Amino acid sequence: MAWQSPISPGKSWYEATVPGRPSYPAMDGSRQTTVAIIGGGFTGLQAALNLARHGIDVTLIEAHRFGDGASGRNGGQIGTGQRWWPEEAEAELGLERSRALFAMSENAKRHLLDFARNHAIDIDFMPGHLAVSHKPSYESDFRENARILAERYDYPHVRFMEREETVERTGSSFYHFGSRDAGTGHIHPMKLVVGLARVAAASGAALFEQTPATDIRTVEGKVIITTPKGTITAEKALLACNGHIGPLERTTARHVMPIRSFIGATRVLHDHPEIIPGGESVADSRFVVRYFRKSKDGRLLFGGREAYTADNPSDMDGPIRRQIAELYPALANIEIDYAWGGSVGITMSRRPYVKEVMPNVMSVGGYSGHGVMLSNYCGKLYADMVAGKANELEMLKDMKIPAFPGGPAFRPLLLFVALSWYALRDRF
Repeated sequence: MAWQSPISPGKSWYEATVPGRPSYPAMDGSRQTTVAIIGGGFTGLQAALNLARHGIDVTLIEAHRFGDGASGRNGGQIGTGQRWWPEEAEAELGLERSRALFAMSENAKRHLLDFARNHAIDIDFMPGHLAVSHKPSYESDFRENARILAERYDYPHVRFMEREETVERTGSSFYHFGSRDAGTGHIHPMKLVVGLARVAAASGAALFEQTPATDIRTVEGKVIITTPKGTITAEKALLACNGHIGPLERTTARHVMPIRSFIGATRVLHDHPEIIPGGESVADSRFVVRYFRKSKDGRLLFGGREAYTADNPSDMDGPIRRQIAELYPALANIEIDYAWGGSVGITMSRRPYVKEVMPNVMSVGGYSGHGVMLSNYCGKLYADMVAGKANELEMLKDMKIPAFPGGPAFRPLLLFVALSWYALRDRF
């Protein structure tokens, strides 16, 4: 029987297409290390790998298996820029800082693709991305975005699509217009997780699965992490838990909120070549975004089920199929071979959360749905910073990220109300 994640519902198509997924031992006993990392997703594994390459002793623990969280179950879309359009950041941050953040995201994109290529990790990369609008009133914004990216951000790869081209490229008449980004693409995230862990272990990082952290504290300048079968004593620690921080560290929990996102993988669409014929990934203009793409074997991978509670729903197929049918009526009764969910870590400002939350302990996460490239790069940047190299992580550390209002009992309720309101607004 295939592994079923205890923290994420459903079996993913990603898991099904990575045969012989390797496992790593649980930590049994206590350890001393220079840097301890909690969380075995993209951020933690990249940090562990690059710390080891810097000659720094590093120990990483993951409560479940590598890839059980968002890193192994996400939509696979790389994207361009930060979570927000760069012109949206200019009013608050100024053009110079906005340009620097955009350049950082391009560095992140290059790092991800170069890493996979240099280590012969086949991540099923497919080029191209379509941003499409479900409302006609957004036309000027879409047109301006393409112009601004080219003129102010030295990024000429995005161009506006009229309705006719949008219909042709998506295979759906639902959207009014859009833009095509030829400078990005999408990947198979679980293949990247598996390859990343392999390279990190080969580089000398000590990796442990099935090893939850039950407590973290600092004592006389040392970081002490408690696990079920021992402790880790470290000089520094990285919290790379993202939406799975739970009660382990309260400051991060106030700033990074988990929301559930769900994806369905249809049967192979041999009989529907008109759907995304160019193989791009697609994301729409809703606040509660719908994101979809074709896999290399021809399935439609469709994400965006509107559910914002922390529970695992009994029916994932039905709501996903209804959303697919809204865009593609011919697929109203399509077979969904795989359906799965996971927690995405978001922040109030939709900007990454990078803070020292206690002495010698840094928390990095809250990528807000833009984490495929940013999480990998932030892990590398953390390692470089520990090794004494100044880098772009300082820009994110300086960001003001407001906490979610309410205490632990009320934050999920407030988030549910807010996101339900946005989902309702998206329909009008």
